[in-house]
Amino acid sequence: MLTKKQLQLLEFIHARTQVDGVSPSFDEMKEALDLRSKSGIHRLITALEERGFIRRLAHRARAIEIIRMPEPMSSPARGFKPRVIKGSRPGRPQGAIDLDESEIRSLPMMGRIAAGVPISAIEDYSRNIAVPREMVSNSGEHYALEVKGDSMIEAGINDGDVVVIRETTTAQTGDIVVALVDDHEATLKRFRRNGSAIALEAANPAYETRVFRDDQVKVQGKLVGLIRTY
Repeated sequence: MLTKKQLQLLEFIHARTQVDGVSPSFDEMKEALDLRSKSGIHRLITALEERGFIRRLAHRARAIEIIRMPEPMSSPARGFKPRVIKGSRPGRPQGAIDLDESEIRSLPMMGRIAAGVPISAIEDYSRNIAVPREMVSNSGEHYALEVKGDSMIEAGINDGDVVVIRETTTAQTGDIVVALVDDHEATLKRFRRNGSAIALEAANPAYETRVFRDDQVKVQGKLVGLIRTY
């Protein structure tokens, strides 16, 4: 059985390899898992290798081969797969009734975000939503948004899901971000930089990738979690 951090790292390497064709750098792994040093990543990689999930290829930079995935992750996936908390009612993630206050974090629900045809900029604060504390990092502010649209379905993000966002103004290629376009269109897309151009890429072949000058796009936050209700 893998620890939570080992599983998070394996999922991250798997997702980035599927998208970019190469494994992420140690710095990217460190940031994705919110670790303070790369030594922690070395330990996690060694543990995954010893358990037969990955293989490090000698004499090649950023060369980690995925050998197998845990059973629930064995089906092919494209892009980042956010950890999903399932529940029966908005604002009450499954299992929340069994958590004490120290295990719950209350985040502001800031309205809706487009995952499809861009809508107007993010709406104002409407209410708070309870999420497991382990879903958010200790650094930076976080907020929640309801997803509107289906352009990110191949990244596991459906219409009506609630995404948890960590505030940041920077992003690396491959990150799923909240992007503000021309100061009035807010959208949830995968971020890719190519020189002075920014591509906002959907995870649905029905939608085209949109390319902008870098001065047209402002990163408002990065996806760190997802809540789904039924």
